[in-house]
Amino acid sequence: MSGSTWNPTVVQTIGLFPTPVTRVERLLDSDMIAKVLADVTAATATTNSKSEQLSHTEIMNPQSVGSLRKASKLALPYVAEFGSLLFGEQLDWSVKEIWVNFLQTGGSQLVHTHANSFVSGVLYLTSSHSSANIVFHKSLGGTDFTFRNQNTNVRYGPYNGSKWAMPAINAGDLVLFPSYLLHEVPINRGDRRVSVAFNAVPSRLDSFGYTIRFS
Repeated sequence: MSGSTWNPTVVQTIGLFPTPVTRVERLLDSDMIAKVLADVTAATATTNSKSEQLSHTEIMNPQSVGSLRKASKLALPYVAEFGSLLFGEQLDWSVKEIWVNFLQTGGSQLVHTHANSFVSGVLYLTSSHSSANIVFHKSLGGTDFTFRNQNTNVRYGPYNGSKWAMPAINAGDLVLFPSYLLHEVPINRGDRRVSVAFNAVPSRLDSFGYTIRFS
């Protein structure tokens, strides 16, 4: 109509190429948590080179400890489902290595990634104080503008934020993320936090007949 103002009826914003992070609440029940804690507490732990209040067990085969074998088996269906988000196909996955982290009050974990794996996970054997919840960082590579707009007026969201902290984490929870995703644990202001970390790989990846197999 002449003189009328045209207003669009649909405005759609699409989140292109998002990065998945999955949280499975209460994967381990209290009995299973107690069994794993009993097995891993006696293990020898090495102090982290950057934080004296953080220590790790040696990297283990998940089949070497009965309770860890059972915990890995419980996690695998969720790992496979997460892997289907990354690769678009339901593949056969396995946990290739596992270790335990003991984070005391005042300890922290620097920003890092996990090499030679595709899906990484953390199983929490204790609840995490909010100060020490895992924080994920946007890649430091050149996929963003050089300029930043960060001030008290900014409303941060998935399109302009550079890091994201996992909400409340409880004992028995499982968190899954792509192994390339930068992550850290800030200074723990609460009680000791114990977590089981692992890396997983699919049996193979197939790109139009060019197949790579992993073990």
